[in-house]
Amino acid sequence: MRPIILLLCAFTSLQAGDWPQYLGPQRNCTATDETAIVGSTEPEIVWKRMLGSGHAGAVVSDNCVIMTHRQGGEIITEALAAADGKSIWKHACPTAYRDSFGFDNGPRAVPCIAAGKVITHGPEGMVQALDFKTGELIWSYDTVAELESPQGYFGRACSPLVTDGKVLLNVGGKNAKGGAGIIALDLATGKLVWQATEDEASYSSPLLIPGDLGVSAFFTRRGVLLTQTSDGKVLADDYFRAQIDASVNAAAPVPCGDGRLLFTAAYDVGAGLWQWNKSERKLTNVWKKADTLDCHYTTPVYHAGHVFGLHGRQESGMTLRCISVADGKIAWEAPDRLQGGTLILVGDKILLHSEAGELWIFSADPKKFNLLQRSQITRAGHRSHDAYSNGQLYARDAEKLVVLKVK
Repeated sequence: MRPIILLLCAFTSLQAGDWPQYLGPQRNCTATDETAIVGSTEPEIVWKRMLGSGHAGAVVSDNCVIMTHRQGGEIITEALAAADGKSIWKHACPTAYRDSFGFDNGPRAVPCIAAGKVITHGPEGMVQALDFKTGELIWSYDTVAELESPQGYFGRACSPLVTDGKVLLNVGGKNAKGGAGIIALDLATGKLVWQATEDEASYSSPLLIPGDLGVSAFFTRRGVLLTQTSDGKVLADDYFRAQIDASVNAAAPVPCGDGRLLFTAAYDVGAGLWQWNKSERKLTNVWKKADTLDCHYTTPVYHAGHVFGLHGRQESGMTLRCISVADGKIAWEAPDRLQGGTLILVGDKILLHSEAGELWIFSADPKKFNLLQRSQITRAGHRSHDAYSNGQLYARDAEKLVVLKVK
């Protein structure tokens, strides 16, 4: 079976049902080309696989699952067969990273599969490109040695964005040329192509603006930032962060149709909607509201003019909310509080994997909260983002990856 699996992994153009990067094919927490979820049948476990430490979720392409996790003094990037979890290849990268707060010492950033490569970004600041077929190292770039990328509170966590032959990252660095808060590396060679801004790194990951793929949207530690992907030219910059230093921006920008982008953070920041005008190359704020959808780390999901997300701090508990994109008004709030979790939209259903290890399936209905299914799928105390591919949910906790068939 091994040669067949390797052949399947060799072709890394996007296929129906692929989940090749953080937050899915379009980086919007949405599964595409998937069969609708109907009924409320208990999810069926397909297979499990023990892992090392880390918060990095899975990516899936061409029947291969890529995981990155830590074992001892190494970051392990591993290709697994989607059918049964058997290992295809492994690559080890040495690391001495230690979390400043004594939490998890493993990787945070989700890998990206693009152009026959797997791009990883380790918590110690190492960016690597591996051959998707074999796991062989193609190039590496040390953001600490080259750009003095700081560790911050919880290590480097920006998941790579690949576009137009470049790897885009928020690393918060600098060099002799000046600020390198955001960088672009050449996808083929790993060489630095451009650098921009003095913004510190956040725990958020960028996306391309739908309808204008030459523009990337970042939520840096300072706030909202748009860059031209070709050369790093800053097109828009808007301060949007907490007044206190002990805070983080972690949720990714949320595309809400027609050039609209929603940004959200906790620590009394709230949510805001910005409108990008492609022809005028101008970004305008539509509204900002505190205490409407203040997301600590969860990236919300957009559907039918509304955004669904987790409001509040992880330490004090969160509530699941639905708000209107047009004006930020709260449409509904679920009755039960959560420690946290992540969200995926599949058709008109939303899958919520909570920090308690529960899977909630509820309707993406802006009129009311309608919980269809609730089941325990992993251990508690973890917050990596799941992947959804070909009807299967890839969820991990502190010790294993669990693959479930969602019916």
